[in-house]
Amino acid sequence: MKNKQFAALPFRIKAAELSILLITTRRKQRWSVPKGSPMLRKRAHRVAAIEAYEEAGLRGKISRQALGRFKHRKRKGKRKIPCEVKLYPLEVTKQHGRFPERGQRKLVWVSASEAARRVHHPELRRLIQGFSRQQRKRG
Repeated sequence: MKNKQFAALPFRIKAAELSILLITTRRKQRWSVPKGSPMLRKRAHRVAAIEAYEEAGLRGKISRQALGRFKHRKRKGKRKIPCEVKLYPLEVTKQHGRFPERGQRKLVWVSASEAARRVHHPELRRLIQGFSRQQRKRG
């Protein structure tokens, strides 16, 4: 698969509870995570962090290690192009009120189980569930 994208899985832990931030897609208003296409001279995890800021105003610590991959179909005009999306966990330390795509998407913090329930892609759902299990083991 030639077309690649990079995504952030924004999370925070408060009072031992894991929360995930989801955003809506612009076109179909489905719940998803911030993602974008490769950028010149930027490593994959940095692209994911940049997209998290542009789409949701998030800053934090992005992992260099991807959680895994999921398939997604990106729309280009009337065509749908299959993409492979690498997902990187982003521990959110700041959420800005002003950001480039403000007003174009809805944002919501939810529990990991609710996030897995809401997302459209089954592979993304499994990655969120696996991440949640991993965080519970860490304590």
